[in-house]
Amino acid sequence: MSAIQKPLLFSGNSNIDLAREIAARMDTRLGSALVDKFKNEECRIEIKENVRGSEVFVLQSICRAPNGSSVNDSLMELLLMIDALSRASAYRITAVVPYYGYAKQDKKTKGREPISAKLVANLIEKAGAKRLVTLDLHAAQIQGFFDLPVDNLVAAPTLCSYLKAQGLEGEKIVVVSPDAGGVPRAENFAKRLRSTLAIVFKRRPEPDVSEVTEIVGDVDGKIAVVVDDMISTGGTLAKAAEALIKRGATKVYTCATHGIFAGDAVRVLADSQIERIIVTNTLPNVESMLGPKFKVLSIAQILADAIKRITANRSVSELFAKDDEPPKDDEPPPARNAVTPDNVLTLPEVLTPASSATG
Repeated sequence: MSAIQKPLLFSGNSNIDLAREIAARMDTRLGSALVDKFKNEECRIEIKENVRGSEVFVLQSICRAPNGSSVNDSLMELLLMIDALSRASAYRITAVVPYYGYAKQDKKTKGREPISAKLVANLIEKAGAKRLVTLDLHAAQIQGFFDLPVDNLVAAPTLCSYLKAQGLEGEKIVVVSPDAGGVPRAENFAKRLRSTLAIVFKRRPEPDVSEVTEIVGDVDGKIAVVVDDMISTGGTLAKAAEALIKRGATKVYTCATHGIFAGDAVRVLADSQIERIIVTNTLPNVESMLGPKFKVLSIAQILADAIKRITANRSVSELFAKDDEPPKDDEPPPARNAVTPDNVLTLPEVLTPASSATG
């Protein structure tokens, strides 16, 4: 039986529960590391085990952590962990960033503004990462900010599987894009759910404030499923739901990969006309703490399968190429470094198809 070296998985503090779930699905453990702060509030990182020559994955969402650490603390933890692993002679370091913070700052909208998403890319690369794995980047062009391989995974299979299980598919629903920029994403959902498509046009008079101006598409008598990549303040979705109900939609569901829920977003959404808010755990959201309207789905299996395939030097895109056909596992991976019997994964285990990556 062919074998390859089992990867090492480390995590910062921003989404430790997701990291533990991924490790469990890979039948491994989280690497031992100290991720804390000094008394002067500087980040303190120490890798507690040997990583020389190992394939290493560092999982960290660039977001506010459950322990109260800020977005910037999470970013610094990621950078310092990558640097520590690089200096410890890890073979290859992959940054697994389920939620890529600063992604909305991907261009200048007025003079004398930074392009923060590009700066974050530079920092990750300079720290020593050789690859990035993320989910549903706010703008696809962020991949071009990196001079290294980027795997921009999609949560659509997981979200659509849940919607289908709730009976939300076919002619009785209409998939709605909350803005013109999200049309390709909404088209993908509409195809998977075999439904029609509608678009909400809006304008932003100022940051984090939006106004619905027009709805294109037939929503009368249908359940509207509003699809977005992230939910920040919730104002856009609340106003979109109100406009859709006025146009004749019977119910409004909304789903997004990243549930940021900034400010009083949870209250705004709970008080809105939205029937159900569906997000994934790319950010450390606890469903029981959000309220009865909220549903948090796990994307651990998608990330676990991607990590296994990267370790085996197999195609990651095959996970999403055909919804109804599992990836083929008959082709052996390229040869890798010699390994010990207690540190291997057999190929059938490594290449188990993603059960959650089907539409």
